[in-house]
Amino acid sequence: MIRAAALEVMERAYAPYSGFRVGAALRGTDGLVARGCNVENASYPVGTCAERSALAAAIAAGSTNFDLLVIATEGEAPAAPCGFCRQALSEFSSGGTLEIVSVTTRGRTARWQLAELLPHPFGPGSLGPAAAAAAHR
Repeated sequence: MIRAAALEVMERAYAPYSGFRVGAALRGTDGLVARGCNVENASYPVGTCAERSALAAAIAAGSTNFDLLVIATEGEAPAAPCGFCRQALSEFSSGGTLEIVSVTTRGRTARWQLAELLPHPFGPGSLGPAAAAAAHR
């Protein structure tokens, strides 16, 4: 189901510049599945990755702890999340235990734990005790 959600939302991606459409489905530990796709912009830095789109949708729906992210692309090889997305996801993945599964329309699959892809994240604890205590209130 979550794999199908990622593949479905990939079809809605807006990627006229790169031609690299990405869909993401992020499952909260509460069971919510949020979807997101990449949205490019002629001013490249303004674009948004599918993973962060799904993260924003999940947070807007009230889910803030996640156990599975499925990424779907049309690429030859499965794609891992970019550095920005890894950092954003680490804020909401207890101990880096988020499982990330990347699938392609060609039937290829790769799996990682977020901690493998981002072993030393910058998090609320990096800002000091007050910031760590305030996180996710």
